[in-house]
Amino acid sequence: MSYDDNNVFAKILRGEIPNRTVLENEHVLAFHDINGQAPTHVLVIPKGKYVSFDDFAAHASDAEIVAFVRAAGQVASEEGVAPSGGGEGFRIVSNAGKNGVQEVPHFHLHVLGGRWLGRMLKKVDD
Repeated sequence: MSYDDNNVFAKILRGEIPNRTVLENEHVLAFHDINGQAPTHVLVIPKGKYVSFDDFAAHASDAEIVAFVRAAGQVASEEGVAPSGGGEGFRIVSNAGKNGVQEVPHFHLHVLGGRWLGRMLKKVDD
C-alpha cells in the first residue's frame, strides 16, 4: 500500500477538513473520531507520510517515534481513561493492510475507552 496524499488524514493535516483537536505538537495530531465507537475514541496520527505501523517503525525519526508514543499516552491520560491516572482502562488499536482492515492509508492509532470494550478478538472459522 503506497501513501495517498489525498487520504482523509492528509487533508485534515493540510487544514482542508476540520477536526476536533485533542493534542497537537510538531510531529503528531490527535483528534476525536467522527464515528466514535466508545465514549473515548481519539485518533492519533503522525504528521509524516507513513502508511502503517511497520512503515512508521522503519522510517520515522527517533524524535517522531518518541513524540508519537508520548502523545498516545498523553491522550489516554487527558481523556481520563489511563489507569495510572485513575481511569478504568483503554485499548489502542492500529489496523494495517487488507487483513488488518485498514481503511485510511495513513498510520494512526485509535485510543478507545470509557466503557467495557469486551474481548479483543473472537475466533472465526474459515
